[in-house]
Amino acid sequence: MPLTKAEIARLRGLRLKKNREASATFIVEGSKVVNELIAAGHKFESIYATSEWPADGTLEVEKIDEIEMAKISHFPTPSAVLAVGQISRSELDPQELDTGFSLALDGIQDPGNVGTLLRIADWFGFDRVLLSPDCADLFSQKVINASMGSFARIRVITTELAPILSRATVTVLGSDLDGEPLHEVTRPEAAVVVIGSEGRGISRDVADTLTSRVTIPRLGKAESLNAAVAAGIVCAHLRG
Repeated sequence: MPLTKAEIARLRGLRLKKNREASATFIVEGSKVVNELIAAGHKFESIYATSEWPADGTLEVEKIDEIEMAKISHFPTPSAVLAVGQISRSELDPQELDTGFSLALDGIQDPGNVGTLLRIADWFGFDRVLLSPDCADLFSQKVINASMGSFARIRVITTELAPILSRATVTVLGSDLDGEPLHEVTRPEAAVVVIGSEGRGISRDVADTLTSRVTIPRLGKAESLNAAVAAGIVCAHLRG
C-alpha cells in the first residue's frame, strides 16, 4: 500500500529534535546501522525497505519502492532501509560512576564528534557515556551514523554533569591544556574522563568537580586537537 502524505510528512518531520521528543521516536537509516540495532534488540515502531534490503523474515517490514524511499529518506542518496526506532532513556544511579570507566561529554555540539566519541568509548570498553543536555542530540541521524553501530552497544545517559560528577568517588579527569602531561599520569582502576567542547572547553561548574587535569603534550605548532582525537589519545593511555 503506498505511503500516505501524512505518513511521509511524519517521517520527514523526525529530522527535527522537537518532533523526535514529542513522538519518542527517531529515524535510523542504512543497512549497517539498522542491522546493528536489530542485533542489539532495539525496539522499532516500523521498518520501511526496498527490495534491495534482505529482511530476515522475522521482522514486520513495509515494502516500498525507490521513489517512496526517496520521499522519506534523510540522505541525499536514499538507502535500502529506513526504520523508526523507539526512544528510551537510561537513568543513572550516581554510584555507578564509582566502578569502571565513564566518558562525560560537556557541551559537545557537533553531531559527528558525539558519534565518534561513542565509537571511542565502545572501542576502549567504557562502561557508559554521559552527555550534558547541551550536547548534540543522541537520536539525530548524524550522531547515529557517525557512531558506526556503537550507538546500539554503548550505554548513554543525558544528564546535568556537575551534580553527578561532584558525588563521584573515583578520579574525575578532565582534558585541559593546563593539565599534567598525559604520559606522567598513573592509570587509575576506575575513572570518569571529561571532554569539553573545542570552542569553550570544560564548563566552569563541571571544571569544579575535576580531581585531575591532563594535557597531551604539543610537539608541533597546531593550536588544538579535535575533541574526539584528544579523547581517543587519553582513553588509549588509560585503557591501553
